[in-house]
Amino acid sequence: MKLFKQAIVFVVLLGVAATACNRTDKAEGEKSNLKTVKGLYSFGPEMKSFTLCEDGREYWVTDSVKNLELSYSNLGFEKPYEPVYVELEGYFTKSDTASVSADFDSTLVVMKVLKISKEIPEGPCSQ
Repeated sequence: MKLFKQAIVFVVLLGVAATACNRTDKAEGEKSNLKTVKGLYSFGPEMKSFTLCEDGREYWVTDSVKNLELSYSNLGFEKPYEPVYVELEGYFTKSDTASVSADFDSTLVVMKVLKISKEIPEGPCSQ
């Protein structure tokens, strides 16, 4: 009986290890898809969004380095949701519907802020 219990514990631990490895592999795979993107970022209490300059698609934003939100706040806007031009390094992933509005099926995970500016350039990112 003791050997049987040890076998069950081993199988359970093996399953936990496999699941953890699978999650790590998935995260590493997403991070290996890092891209440099340019667009408009808006931040406020209920929404963090990024609109891609090249095609106007909109994404939810997760700021993994917490530098984007800080940089946005340091620009000193009097009201939230003012768009700024950004150049970011990150990757796209499917949105977690439990924490993200249904309007966003994909999320941009920001790994690095390359540029942030109140000045929105002419062209696809001009308003």
